[in-house]
Amino acid sequence: MGKAGGRWDFEWVYNEQPHTWRRKEILAKYPEIKSLMGHDPQLKWVVSGMVFTQLLACYMVHDLSWKWVLFWAYAFGGCINHSLTLAIHDISHNVAFGNKQARCNRWFAMFANLPIGLPYSASFKKYHIDHHRYLGGDGLDVDIATDIEGWFFCTPVRKVVWLFLQPLFYALRPLIVNPKPVTKLEMMNALVQFVVDIIIYYFWGLKPIVYLIAGSILCMGLHPISGHFIAEHYMFFKGHETYSYYGPLNYITFNVGYHMEHHDFPSIPGSKLPEVKRIAAEYYDSLPQHTSWIRVLWDFVFDDSIGPYARIKRQYKLGKKE
Repeated sequence: MGKAGGRWDFEWVYNEQPHTWRRKEILAKYPEIKSLMGHDPQLKWVVSGMVFTQLLACYMVHDLSWKWVLFWAYAFGGCINHSLTLAIHDISHNVAFGNKQARCNRWFAMFANLPIGLPYSASFKKYHIDHHRYLGGDGLDVDIATDIEGWFFCTPVRKVVWLFLQPLFYALRPLIVNPKPVTKLEMMNALVQFVVDIIIYYFWGLKPIVYLIAGSILCMGLHPISGHFIAEHYMFFKGHETYSYYGPLNYITFNVGYHMEHHDFPSIPGSKLPEVKRIAAEYYDSLPQHTSWIRVLWDFVFDDSIGPYARIKRQYKLGKKE
């Protein structure tokens, strides 16, 4: 199973997250950044094109052999589905239609959810707010692995398994770390999703359903694009908890690589984050950053100092009372 080594606990800190004070400093120096906040008028058209592309793909794979269904699920459909999860991430910040039309954003997120095959968007929104508000918060930020994950997945082979099973851990971890009541929006999300799944199955059979769900699971697991899960917040440099990546994969991931900029200004659409970087370059150029998500995955697996425990955690006094 490989040699065990590296960290045996999280990196506990007793200061606030850096994004709060950096946001204040940048806005004081560059108030024009406020003009970037708001909705992205192109987002709904890009996402709609991706959804309809996947529906067309469902028709095209329905009479393929199973090996080709799985091949195209990983090589093509899963890439689109992973990108759609990142579109849902953007939409969760109300950037598709703006803050004044929050309901439209929630329904559009359900629409973007359809090719993923399983209900996701409403639950993601519910927990993603906490990830920003309580970054690294013990028992609050469900983006952080559990102690069991950190303890067990500590060798190269085990870390590869952990990467492969990431979608499972992301789905189950909130139920263990910070369980919340099921909302009406989540029930509606599930209803809409399963109705569409049934319609696809009725017209084209099981293969399109497997194509969609397998693509989502495979490409959110051990896949180059999934390097962003590790790159964003795992502590590759001591004391630094958020990292950006400015490479070409941002073109197909709604600029999720601009992650320091995103946490500093979550209300700015992904499409405008490069402009934040340009305006306030002196705040970002000197910070550690990643140049390759594939390299991130490689280092995660083979560097003993990096693993599920390589995350900064802090206690929030208000905790779950808020």
